[in-house]
Amino acid sequence: MSKPLSKLYFDPYLFFSIAFVCILGLFFLYSASNTDLAIVTKQGVYVVVGLFLMLLISQAEPDFFRRISIRFYLLSTALIILTAFIGPEINGAQRWVRIGYISFQSSELFKIALPIFLAAFLCDKKLPIRGRDVLITLFIIAASFLLVARQPDLGTALIILFSGVFVLFLSGLSWSFIGAAFAAFIISSPFLWSLFLQPFQRQRIATLFNPESDPFGAGWNIIQSKIAIGSGGLFGKGFGMGSQTQLNFLPETKTDFIFSVIGEEFGFVGVLFLLSIYLFILMRCFYLALNARDRFCRLVIGGLSLTFAANLLINLSMVIGLLPVVGMPLPFISRGGSSLLSLFFAFGIIISMGTHKKFLPQ
Repeated sequence: MSKPLSKLYFDPYLFFSIAFVCILGLFFLYSASNTDLAIVTKQGVYVVVGLFLMLLISQAEPDFFRRISIRFYLLSTALIILTAFIGPEINGAQRWVRIGYISFQSSELFKIALPIFLAAFLCDKKLPIRGRDVLITLFIIAASFLLVARQPDLGTALIILFSGVFVLFLSGLSWSFIGAAFAAFIISSPFLWSLFLQPFQRQRIATLFNPESDPFGAGWNIIQSKIAIGSGGLFGKGFGMGSQTQLNFLPETKTDFIFSVIGEEFGFVGVLFLLSIYLFILMRCFYLALNARDRFCRLVIGGLSLTFAANLLINLSMVIGLLPVVGMPLPFISRGGSSLLSLFFAFGIIISMGTHKKFLPQ
């Protein structure tokens, strides 16, 4: 039986909850930018375009993404490599590609392409997964991680690493292998520290454990973020009334540390309300994964959903001082077109995988 042409594939729970978070994000961004309406308007345009993109992507058949998975991954890889040659250097990093008046962060596509490619590769493998397939998958994940880490962009590289590991885990990886891999990581951590981390990245990790050792330098961001969140109390200081934000003590208020702005101005109650919406989005994604039509769809939904969760947890942990500052935006809230549109792209795929069902013969 062919697909009805009139059918719209749409998940109202995800669509409206994401739209609501984005509206809240514009509200928070207005305060975080010191009422800069131009920034909010530009972000609002990205939100409208992103919602349309999410709705458009969700109409595609899951088999379409499976067919193009390798081409999508190779295209993303090519863009990363191209960035190293033609990308402008901004603050010591090459992460952006400019085409005319349009610029975008090439690694954002990788966060979507890698889990889809790995899901297509692993979905037909017999359980338990053979060691050969695990090694091939780990090689692909490691290569993808290193390509982005060398830009350098440790935050996005970690998300890409997690996006691949999540799919591998969900595909049926044994706990014994997971334990062995974790032990190997711990043993090799001194080697990774000295070889793969840039000096400024090592400084950020060292600062995490003792930010007061350099309160006006490397420790400034974490200290000011903690002060902002802690001073918000139960109900916050009120919209536009945060002293750390409005007096410019808090850095990167529009991007990495916008959660600190929310904590200062809306307090514990405001933060709890925002996190409850994020939790609802994740629970809905997990429901769609459990009820997806086949293993490929379950792996893609699970991988993309857990990647979204990792993005969220890293940002929250970063601003409260549990993780080093790695440059991680708060999903759907922080300013930025590339990261925002990539999220809409990912959730469009999730909705596609969750709403398309196989038609039964009549």
